[in-house]
Amino acid sequence: MNHRAMKVIKPAAIALALTLALTGCGEKGKQQQTATQSATVTANVAVVQKTMLPIIVTAPGSVIAEQQAQIASRLMGFIREMNVQEGQSVVAGQRLFTVDPTDIQGQVSQAKAGLAQAEAALADAKNDYQRFGALYKEEAIPKQQWDKVRLQYQVAQQQAVAARAGLGTAAAQMRYATLTAPFAGIITQKLANVGDLAAPGKPVLMLENQSRLQVQTSVSSDVFAHLKLGDSIGLQANGSGTAATGKIARLVPAADPVTHTYLVKIDLPQGTQLKSGMYVLVAFPTGQREAVRVPQSAVLDRAGITGVFVVDGQGIAHYRMVRVGDTSDGQVEIQAGLASGERIVTSATAKLQSGDRIINAGGGNV
Repeated sequence: MNHRAMKVIKPAAIALALTLALTGCGEKGKQQQTATQSATVTANVAVVQKTMLPIIVTAPGSVIAEQQAQIASRLMGFIREMNVQEGQSVVAGQRLFTVDPTDIQGQVSQAKAGLAQAEAALADAKNDYQRFGALYKEEAIPKQQWDKVRLQYQVAQQQAVAARAGLGTAAAQMRYATLTAPFAGIITQKLANVGDLAAPGKPVLMLENQSRLQVQTSVSSDVFAHLKLGDSIGLQANGSGTAATGKIARLVPAADPVTHTYLVKIDLPQGTQLKSGMYVLVAFPTGQREAVRVPQSAVLDRAGITGVFVVDGQGIAHYRMVRVGDTSDGQVEIQAGLASGERIVTSATAKLQSGDRIINAGGGNV
């Protein structure tokens, strides 16, 4: 090898040596960085297991009062007094409103006059009956005349009975001039005011007993087939978050001819926070299914990605994205991303990173 060739090789060898040295430094830096990022964390570890969950079908429902009434007058007349307002609580027998009884008072007066005439005619017919009866016994009058007198007396008796009934009817109508509450409850609507004309069949007030509430809903035939009286049903007020549990009180086996659904009524417990008129979601259990559930503490949100830390066979934690379902009783349903038998971290996850080594808080490495 000549001198010029040696001069060329020497710089090349130096460059190669520098490259190898820099590469070695880089690898060493990466190893130091990896060692710095990885950590050993003591945490609780749970084994993922399948469990049985109920199959729930939801249906919209409305809260109604089991006992409610439309208060209307049996008389035709103008409303003279209104004694209640919307939202007011009333007791059974409390006066609600009064209809002007002028027309009925006139009918009562006529009935009284008619009764007086009938009673006077009866008294006269009775006198004739007694007097002609004595004459007939003495054979002083013919039988034909006696039969006529006796018939007049019977007619007078019947007319007196009819007159008394007419007066009783008119007097009873007077009682209908004042409307009272048939049961204790709350006035939910006032449909007329003082001066308005009340008429039979035309509601004036709406009364509800809100101490006895129900939820009314309709379900398909598939859901209806799984229900029975006394079943406990979960209820959720839409928007308010108020929850309650009721019991099925009525199952109407005849389907609606238009919607082909079946009516279901659910009794609410005493003291419920649900109010009449509320919209609720009714949760009907219709069977069971297998599912994976994990503690809520195991589920995280990292950079908008929902996931859990899965521990591999070497005890290293890896963040894995999962799809979650319902959350209840501190447990979250995992719909995708986990399999039965895998191990997950359930505590100390706030600062945990993928690649960290896990020491089971229950003792020993995972």
